Amino acid sequence: MSTLRTRHTGVGAVGPERPTAPDAPCGPEIWGMSEMPDPRTVSTADARALSLVLFRRLRTLEEGTAQFSYVRNTLVELNLSLVKFAAGRFRGRSEPMEDILQVGTIGLIKAINRFDVEREVEFTSFAMPTIVGEIKRFFRDTSWAVRVPRRLQELRLDLAKTFDALEQESGRAPTTTELADRLEISEAEVVEGEVAANGYAAHSLEPLEDDESVSPLARRLGAEDPTLDVVECLECLKPMIAELSERERTILSLRFGDELTQSEIGERLGISQMHVSRLLARLLEKLRAGLLTDEAPPDDACPHTGAPVDGHQAEPRSLLSRAVTRLPLL
Repeated sequence: MSTLRTRHTGVGAVGPERPTAPDAPCGPEIWGMSEMPDPRTVSTADARALSLVLFRRLRTLEEGTAQFSYVRNTLVELNLSLVKFAAGRFRGRSEPMEDILQVGTIGLIKAINRFDVEREVEFTSFAMPTIVGEIKRFFRDTSWAVRVPRRLQELRLDLAKTFDALEQESGRAPTTTELADRLEISEAEVVEGEVAANGYAAHSLEPLEDDESVSPLARRLGAEDPTLDVVECLECLKPMIAELSERERTILSLRFGDELTQSEIGERLGISQMHVSRLLARLLEKLRAGLLTDEAPPDDACPHTGAPVDGHQAEPRSLLSRAVTRLPLL
């Protein structure tokens, strides 16, 4: 059996590549046709009729030959619509549609290998259960959060169907005994199936409340404190502020600590608002120049204390603003 290689033939469509063998005919001439139509353009009725001819031709070829692979791959392309139809039933699942189409194509190949044209059964009726079964097997093997035996997976489905039926009949949730009687199994098996059903989807041990945006686990994990850079800025400013006069420190404290306006500061100090503005401008420029002074300390260190500034140089204005707003703490 040749390896199936897929290629895109349109949006969401896949199809096999036909093998070539220069030493043996593997085109339409192998069954007496002068030209093979593009399988993507063949109508449904023509595809069924052509598939019947190809199946009969396939029975006369030896498996593993180029001719056999060509006929079988042509059958796959002619009947890819069955895969798309079957895959559409599972469109709402979490798995990508392309993966579902790939799995359905494998089911189509299995159906082609097992189909007996002499039994006079429609290939569509024979292939659909095989394709759907292959897709269901794919979900059974990949969609469960916890792998459980196939018996319990099928029991989960039977319990769900029976639960819904009994609930419709009685107007209430059925008991374990009622489920066991309807399915003709023991109550212990019902309980085992209900426990196994919990493994289909995994849930957090600490689910979010309605008004929560961060999980409890995330709250317990460490995070960078946004005020650490402010502490570093304060450490850099301390020696410079200590060199200021009492009046200058008072102005800084009233402006950035108490958040007073320049007019209010002027009233407290008995000076004009314009004088306060000039004093503040001179003070901020002095502090800014001190922060940007590059003296003996090593690179990326505070020029006054030698403390590292977290590997980067902050914007002078934002650095100064964050620092001087904490002046009352000094």
